[in-house]
Amino acid sequence: MYQTFEVTIQNHIAHVQFNRPEKANALNQQAWDEMKTLFEAADADPEVRVIVLSGAGKHFCAGIDLALLMDVGRISGANCEGRKREKLLQIIQGLQNSVSALEKCRKPVLAAIHNGCIGAGVDIIAACDMRYCTEETWFTIREIDMGMVADLGTLQRLPKIIPDGIAREMAFTGRKMKGAEALSVGLVNRAFPDSEKMIQGVMEIAAEIAAKSPLSIRGSKEMLNYTRDHSVAESLQYMAVWNAAMLLSDDLTKAFQASLTQKPPVFEN
Repeated sequence: MYQTFEVTIQNHIAHVQFNRPEKANALNQQAWDEMKTLFEAADADPEVRVIVLSGAGKHFCAGIDLALLMDVGRISGANCEGRKREKLLQIIQGLQNSVSALEKCRKPVLAAIHNGCIGAGVDIIAACDMRYCTEETWFTIREIDMGMVADLGTLQRLPKIIPDGIAREMAFTGRKMKGAEALSVGLVNRAFPDSEKMIQGVMEIAAEIAAKSPLSIRGSKEMLNYTRDHSVAESLQYMAVWNAAMLLSDDLTKAFQASLTQKPPVFEN
């Protein structure tokens, strides 16, 4: 179905893999388009309750394919400079929308990161709900070494995940942050010894999430994202309205009954 991703769904967990290992999972235009499509599809699929994002091959993601970046730099087709700039704006916003599709997806997205997470790879993992890596993983905001400003979400999301000064240091220097440091500053939830243990561990966390009330998980993600971008007072008001609409659900009854019977609840998709 997808040319640049491998997608499998089992036990309510969608495992999404970047699948251009011969290009270190660098993202060409097709990959950007497919990423938006598949996360929108996962959002709409009632069978999917949680998503694990990983990369096939040696690296997690090498960022934007340089051939695509060069094509963007050679915008043509209009003599008017204003129309060229308008086209460039549309291209950038289109790529931003592909990254934002992970954040807008109502299901939690867990990134399982190994080896290189470079440039746009950092944009992507910053849009995930949780991040996990191996001890050998390294992260770099490579755009500064290419003479450009990271424009797909890293500079907007990363300072809300890690200390502002660390985010600025990475953005200004392009230095590599290894797995141990990523754990210490809160970029990742956990650093595993190797990829096999990481995937196993992340899948166990995903399975635990998938066993919870799907309606409550979706609501929790909505509230967490809203709270990040709004005041406490605004977020409490939204929370009150949300639960006034969603609290009295079948999931609430099933969870209550399960606590009485000491049997795991079985929720509808």
